[in-house]
Amino acid sequence: MMVIDALTGIAEMGGPVVMLLIAMSLVGMALVLAKIWHFMRAGVGRHNDLEQALARWDAGDQLVALERAGAASNHLAMLSVTAMQAAAQPGAETPALRARLTGLAAERLAALSGGLRVLDSIAQVAPLLGLFGTVLGMIEAFQGLQAAGSAVDPSALAGGIWVALLTTAVGLAVAMPASLLMTWFDGRIAREALMAEKVIDTVLCAGIVTPQCALRAARAPGGLAHA
Repeated sequence: MMVIDALTGIAEMGGPVVMLLIAMSLVGMALVLAKIWHFMRAGVGRHNDLEQALARWDAGDQLVALERAGAASNHLAMLSVTAMQAAAQPGAETPALRARLTGLAAERLAALSGGLRVLDSIAQVAPLLGLFGTVLGMIEAFQGLQAAGSAVDPSALAGGIWVALLTTAVGLAVAMPASLLMTWFDGRIAREALMAEKVIDTVLCAGIVTPQCALRAARAPGGLAHA
């Protein structure tokens, strides 16, 4: 109740701009909670099972690798299983298969990114909206100053100014957490993209010599880049 009363007081002082910013903050909070739940269900960051499956695939134990990949709790498990099943077929065309798997990986990563544009928009628009509210408040305060003429009350002017500045403070308070959380989500998705690339390269490069595989070998520990 105290939090609700405080928010109501701020909204009444700041006017419709602050009310809009509070609504944006509630939307952003709901979106963040939904994305965290989404990431948890998708197993974002849980790569141990996939790493073990890829290790068995590199060792030539394809059946065990396929079994462990299918049992992985990460959202890239389907990508791993599809890659292994396709690569195990005789006469698989590596360039076409790589393109297909890359498209599948892009779909999985796009699903993780869903809704984050809204959070990014909140982070960018909130401070501008707060500044807009401050400008409107300052205009109103100086209009009152002009109307008062020589009978200016400095305390009333100061009160009008700090109420106007309140919208900028609220806008920044909404934008900063949204920006930090957006950066965190982007970092998690980037790590998933690296894992997807590793899955595709590991499965397709087992026993195959191509320019892509040579580049992967050079980047891997013990490869040419680390020699």
